[in-house]
Amino acid sequence: MTQCIKDYVSSCQQCSRNKNIHHKKFGLLKPLPIQHGPWICLSMIYITQLPLLNSFDSILVIVDRFSKMAVFIPTMFSITSLHLAHLFVKNISSKNGLPSSIFSDRGPLFFSSFWTNLCQQLKISRELSTAYHPETDG
Repeated sequence: MTQCIKDYVSSCQQCSRNKNIHHKKFGLLKPLPIQHGPWICLSMIYITQLPLLNSFDSILVIVDRFSKMAVFIPTMFSITSLHLAHLFVKNISSKNGLPSSIFSDRGPLFFSSFWTNLCQQLKISRELSTAYHPETDG
């Protein structure tokens, strides 16, 4: 009986409208800044645990935030940040130049001290997205 009452009250529209709110009001959305040209600001995400295909089980996805052009680089789950830097130079910076900023998730590959130091040396601003917020991935 108690469960039936709880179910009814939780699904009742009038009860939901009259219920007190016990949390702070949600903040306003803050869109990311609009870029001034292609390959200036990039988003990177590392997709893992894919079915094995031609000895690859992961994909490094790099998206230009201006043109929305995406580059998909097949790779292995076990790559290091040194290998990530090699893939980035070979597939992106050698063709399009160095970006001014890179957005990425908080994965260990992008959070490593090597990747952080490399971005500092190349004067690339490194931005980390909010955890479990894939909207910032491009």
